[in-house]
Amino acid sequence: MSNEEMVARLSVSVGERDHVSGGSSAAVTLVEYGDYECSHCGEAYPIVKAIQSEMGDKLRFVFRNFPLAQAHIHAQDAAESAEIAGEEGKFWEMHDMLFEHQNALTEDDLIRYATEVGADPETFSEELRGHTRKERVREDFLSGVKSGVNGTPTFFINGVRFDSSWDKETLTAALNSAG
Repeated sequence: MSNEEMVARLSVSVGERDHVSGGSSAAVTLVEYGDYECSHCGEAYPIVKAIQSEMGDKLRFVFRNFPLAQAHIHAQDAAESAEIAGEEGKFWEMHDMLFEHQNALTEDDLIRYATEVGADPETFSEELRGHTRKERVREDFLSGVKSGVNGTPTFFINGVRFDSSWDKETLTAALNSAG
């Protein structure tokens, strides 16, 4: 098998269904498959935020849900809560809130965070309890499986899986060389 055949690629291209931060004309797209309760994703969160701040319009960032529900009991509900908030245009606010409070992700916590980011608490509660975004989260998860994701966080740069260390220096260098 050649090196080209061994490279893992994003199976589902970035599109309208995705939550995107940054310019659509950015030279570099970073996709993260993550789990809101994963400690490694929690460590990656401020790194990605710092890189976004530094790169500005040169970077487009996409977050896709990959809840490892067997290991993290609140991961599925947290992912669904981000999607519910996203229906009200509050995905990124909820995304940040979840990572900044990843050790407190009970149903009551999620409802409180939704209220704090400006989502309608009554609608949010009803949708969370009804698991109305379960299928949306599952679509992300399955696209990750098809792309070779088997843990979190997993990053893709311009559609190619990034298998090196995601420390700030290494990830920044890879993003800069991709652009």
